[in-house]
Amino acid sequence: MTLHVRPIQAVLFACNLNCVRSPMAEGLFKRRFAKRVYADSVGVRPGSAVDPLAVEALDELGVDLSRHRPKGFDALDDMNFDLVVSLTPEAHHRAVELTRLFDVGIEYWPTFDPTLSEGARAQRLEEYRAVRDQLDQRIAKRFAMLSTF
Repeated sequence: MTLHVRPIQAVLFACNLNCVRSPMAEGLFKRRFAKRVYADSVGVRPGSAVDPLAVEALDELGVDLSRHRPKGFDALDDMNFDLVVSLTPEAHHRAVELTRLFDVGIEYWPTFDPTLSEGARAQRLEEYRAVRDQLDQRIAKRFAMLSTF
């Protein structure tokens, strides 16, 4: 039996507020694959602004999140995504609901919320960097086939 895998042309990253994890994942994905695959991000309940420590952590890699504006699933113009990557349990539940209406693949990548970290600013920034690096490694591994085009 031959398994046909649909090529990935559009990826949606989802978390709770679209202020930290999903915009980080979107930015990191675009850094690697922006010319080949469309990427966007959403939150279950969009927050008011991107987290400044997320902006700083990605800025260290040359990724600018400063213009990101959080949005929710309802703000999407369409659902022409091949894959939804959910980073939180709430976002994963919402992604599963989408499969009832749309032909979209879903993957769940549980990702620590660095806003829960405590301590001095430098210590908290280290947690954001750890999340950034984890997401970057996961993206590189999962979408390695895109690098061959």
